[in-house]
Amino acid sequence: MLWPMIAVALGFLGLAVLGVLAVRVFVEVRRLARQVAQTSERIQRAAGDLERAATPLAARGGGVKG
Repeated sequence: MLWPMIAVALGFLGLAVLGVLAVRVFVEVRRLARQVAQTSERIQRAAGDLERAATPLAARGGGVKG
């Protein structure tokens, strides 16, 4: 009767460890998703800035033949 109780206890502890690790993974995935969203917004802003800066240059450089 001792060995089955030990096996059940170890099984429960194993599930508890897996649960804790799952929560940690979930938290890290949410943090990573937040960082990806922030970086995506920064890239979009930089692309818009680049487009606004390139528009006058394209207008001036349209007559130049290379």
